[in-house]
Amino acid sequence: MKRTLRKTGLWLGTTLATAAFAFATGQGIQTEKGEQIVSQACLSCHDLRPIQMQALDTDGWTKVVNSMIEKGAQVKKDDVPVVVEYLRRKHPPLPAGAGKAIVLNICTMCHDLDRILMHGATREEWEDILLSMLNEGAPLSDDDFPVVLNYLARNFRPQ
Repeated sequence: MKRTLRKTGLWLGTTLATAAFAFATGQGIQTEKGEQIVSQACLSCHDLRPIQMQALDTDGWTKVVNSMIEKGAQVKKDDVPVVVEYLRRKHPPLPAGAGKAIVLNICTMCHDLDRILMHGATREEWEDILLSMLNEGAPLSDDDFPVVLNYLARNFRPQ
């Protein structure tokens, strides 16, 4: 009986210590300045979807940010390069080709571009991933499936 109580006490103490450590560690998470500005300036007018559906280089994002400022987005002139660099890193250009628009419209509903850009796979692996996504409810049509598969297999191979 005493042994069971000791084990329970040890388990409870370890659990509480781990939870306290995890909570304290999580309190130190800081959002980078570009993300903070996007959250304040961009999300005051629209959600993230219009941003997620774009994959632009520095010039492209600069044009978008300047256009939004002209429409009333509150971004300080000194912060424009910070915002543009953040957007370029989080939503970088994708290779041109059939399937790019579908990837931007469908895959980014659930995933950041990083997930695609950092994940090289064989054609067979991409097919398995796409089938898995269909099973999860991805709205990819039968006509679009081979287009996206070809695009991903051609542009995002294993390194």
